[in-house]
Amino acid sequence: MPKLKTHKGAKSRFHITGSGKILRIKGPKSHLRRRKAKRVKRLFDEKVALHPADRTRVRRLIPYGVG
Repeated sequence: MPKLKTHKGAKSRFHITGSGKILRIKGPKSHLRRRKAKRVKRLFDEKVALHPADRTRVRRLIPYGVG
């Protein structure tokens, strides 16, 4: 069977942990930053677990667990 290609956009947006969980970065992190509170900007730094409904789709984009 041929090798599968990794989707480079997904590679940069998702991180796979050692246990196999997929983490994502929160959304509007860099948009209109000046008017956001420091606390809110700090909350955007955290990585969040991906919703189970999206897991299969992202797994297909990152077949070898690049991360």
